[in-house]
Amino acid sequence: MTTAPSHTPTAAPAVTAPLYAAGFVTAFGAHSIAAGMGAHSGDIGLSLLNLGILLAVYDLAEVVLKPVFGALSDRIGTKPVVVAGLFAFALMSLIGLWGANPLMLGLARIGQGAAASAFSPASSAMVARLAGRNAGTYFGRYGSWKSLGYVAGPLIGAALIFFGGFTFLFAALAVLAAATAMWAMVALPRLDPLPRPRYTLLDLAGQVTHRSFLVPTLVLAAATGALGTAIGFLPALATRHGLDPVAAVAAVSLLALASAATQPWIGRLRDQGRLHDGPGMTAGLLLTAAGIAGVALFPGPATIFAAAAAIGVGIGTATPLGFAHLAATTPPERLGRTMGSAELGRELGDAGGPLLVGAVATASALPVGLGVLAAAVAATSLLGIGSSLNSNHRDTP
Repeated sequence: MTTAPSHTPTAAPAVTAPLYAAGFVTAFGAHSIAAGMGAHSGDIGLSLLNLGILLAVYDLAEVVLKPVFGALSDRIGTKPVVVAGLFAFALMSLIGLWGANPLMLGLARIGQGAAASAFSPASSAMVARLAGRNAGTYFGRYGSWKSLGYVAGPLIGAALIFFGGFTFLFAALAVLAAATAMWAMVALPRLDPLPRPRYTLLDLAGQVTHRSFLVPTLVLAAATGALGTAIGFLPALATRHGLDPVAAVAAVSLLALASAATQPWIGRLRDQGRLHDGPGMTAGLLLTAAGIAGVALFPGPATIFAAAAAIGVGIGTATPLGFAHLAATTPPERLGRTMGSAELGRELGDAGGPLLVGAVATASALPVGLGVLAAAVAATSLLGIGSSLNSNHRDTP
């Protein structure tokens, strides 16, 4: 069994706060620009195809690079990767000062995605090492701040674009990322990389297919797929049923706020031994599936808001438990690679959920597409039923 060294610093608020800020930066940056491009695509000469490409390049960079930077943080330490990634995000944001040019906007997006690929999994790995046995509590708080970034991003981004165009938005992101990087450089402890055994390809294959990694990663992918779908399709469904655009956005904000409020509470229950990982992840996904199915079967203003709340609470239940389980069952010397690979699963879910619903809806109708997604999320939840998943051991396949 591999354990963290006894001299690992404790997760005091002054230490974890810059990590939470890093989570906020990546969520705020991604969603503020995506929402702004969607709202102003005509003003900057973007076709629907070009808009889709610019939306995708950020996630594409993350899918390719997160496992790479996660493994790098295991090799050189998490703090250098967090700080360098935040500074790189600030630098890439400066390219967006010429955001009225689609080419420069695309370069800024892919650069930001590459930078977020560095500090996002490294931040998760650092939270895991600092939290120790309280991983649920600290991943709950970390996820809560990311959810606040999802809420604040489109709203603050819209205000900045209104007053100064994309130049204001990218300038604000550059300042925010640089300030967070300097904060992290001063406040974060340096956690030295731990000795790592030499792994063969067979070892690596066993690790990524082992139940302790595969189950929580699939849960995280399903939860993130539901989140990405809800953010895109709930407003569309709302406007189809007579709600104005402000009310449609309010439904998404309710979802994100419900998730942000739920995650710290769920994390504390988990660390107190009152909620176990397997049953908790199952319950979270079942609630998420119920919310999606409810709005698919009975679409209307009331059910849209009820579904948003249910989906938010479900995601807020499954997400911290998934990350906490990964932290508890992964040897500390490869936390970065594990978190990077799990983040890859989330990115694939984020892309796959909307694609699944869109494809089925195109062939039939939007409620049918949502129903198929609800069934997929419910099926994933079955992985935790009767599971022997627990968090009191570190798995070393």
